[in-house]
Amino acid sequence: MKVFLLEHPRQITMDRCNDIANTPLASSLITGCIAGLLDSKGHEIKIAEGFLDKLTYEDIHRQVIAFAPCVLGVHLVFNWENNRRLYTFLKQLKAEGLVGKIVGYGYYPTFAYEEILKFCPEFDGLIIGEPEQTFAEWVETGMPVPGMAWVNPAAEIQMQRREVNYDLNALPDPIRTEAMMRIGEVNIEGSRGCYGRCTFCYINPYYGEGSCWRAKSPERIMQEIDRILVQHGPMKFYFTDPNFFGPGKQGQERALQLAAMLKERKIRFGIEARVNDIHQDTIAALVDAGLEDLLIGLESGRDDSLKRLHKMTTVEQNEKALSILRANGIEPNVGFIMFEPDSSLTDIRTNFEFLKRNSLLKNVFITANVLYHPQIILQGTKAYRDLQRERRLILKGTIYEGMTAFIIPEVARLAEIIGQITNCFFVRMDDLWQGKLQEPHNAASLYEAINQLLVNGFEETLSRLETGESLDEEEAIALTEEIKIKIKSIFHQFEEGKHVNIRRSN
Repeated sequence: MKVFLLEHPRQITMDRCNDIANTPLASSLITGCIAGLLDSKGHEIKIAEGFLDKLTYEDIHRQVIAFAPCVLGVHLVFNWENNRRLYTFLKQLKAEGLVGKIVGYGYYPTFAYEEILKFCPEFDGLIIGEPEQTFAEWVETGMPVPGMAWVNPAAEIQMQRREVNYDLNALPDPIRTEAMMRIGEVNIEGSRGCYGRCTFCYINPYYGEGSCWRAKSPERIMQEIDRILVQHGPMKFYFTDPNFFGPGKQGQERALQLAAMLKERKIRFGIEARVNDIHQDTIAALVDAGLEDLLIGLESGRDDSLKRLHKMTTVEQNEKALSILRANGIEPNVGFIMFEPDSSLTDIRTNFEFLKRNSLLKNVFITANVLYHPQIILQGTKAYRDLQRERRLILKGTIYEGMTAFIIPEVARLAEIIGQITNCFFVRMDDLWQGKLQEPHNAASLYEAINQLLVNGFEETLSRLETGESLDEEEAIALTEEIKIKIKSIFHQFEEGKHVNIRRSN
């Protein structure tokens, strides 16, 4: 059977370009994993990389006509809007008789299936959680199977979960498109799930009740890496696992085994991890094996926040992890939640001093993220359910993403100002990331100047609020525009090759 798999075009609106957590990195392999299993069962597969290849819906329409599939699968990613353009396109395909059946899959439909089925009845079903086996069974039977949501003949929405897959070794390699191989590193999956239960995370809820950290064997991972190296030559790899390390001593031993095997292949790679899994011996072995990049979720510089977020970590562990990584030559990327719904100015100050104390405000790309990020509230998380139960959850246009008002007005004002300022920076960077502009030769000085401006702007605004200034809306707008103009000026002057000095404002 011919199956067309679509990574739909995605455009993040300019006022949301710094909101990066609409789907986890692990989802980058979802379509490839489905394709790998379907291909192993003899189906003919076509993948359209609408996002990576910057395809228009007209481009995709032509591909669908040329391929003439029986089934269309769509990886639904929350787009910070309602995806109406996609739904209109799917309606068009059905109306023209170009596809027989359409199914959606991914994190977004796992939680928002009711909303999506109401907005887009063209879906014959939506896959809930891990998609491979469910998709394959649905293609072969043509009927709803465990692991799907669908609308029955009585116009009622039905949903049935299926058990998680504990035998990841048995899955075939994901099919990677040419577009995926052009991004500079090869995404690879070594495990699924996490042994943590953070209140803001929907990784485990995606897999379902009773889900846990599950791993492929080191041998199975190396087989996949070797096949890629044979076909493509030396490549950099990035493990998309939300937690590269398994729990406890066994997890450390597995990581050491992986390190020994990776070292033999002389490759470079990156991972993501919890701070309590950062151990000196293991990190040293991984760095010796080629580890270059690592993301850790610090989340807060306050122990009571870490407890409330159910991180099962401490500020001391955060700082120890940073020390171990830096001692081994790794400057990590970090996850951090500066603004929680119940934050006070004292909480924000503690977070800010933690970031300064641990030298986490020196790289503008990290600075812009850690100074800004509020807690994102997505359906499926404990935080979403708790706020909903407390009647504090605010929904605007979708049930998938919620928000809530900050308890302290001054915190709300600071978050608003810093959000607009950092967003201005990311908007200005967008042309570089899209490849429309080349990075200037003096980019390091550019980034250093903007970094200093962001840090100074945050500290001065926080200090004014701490001393009792109210900063009404008019004053906040004026302050925001002043800093945004400086950011734009820096970009303009560097485009002309000029040197810029940023001084603290009075």
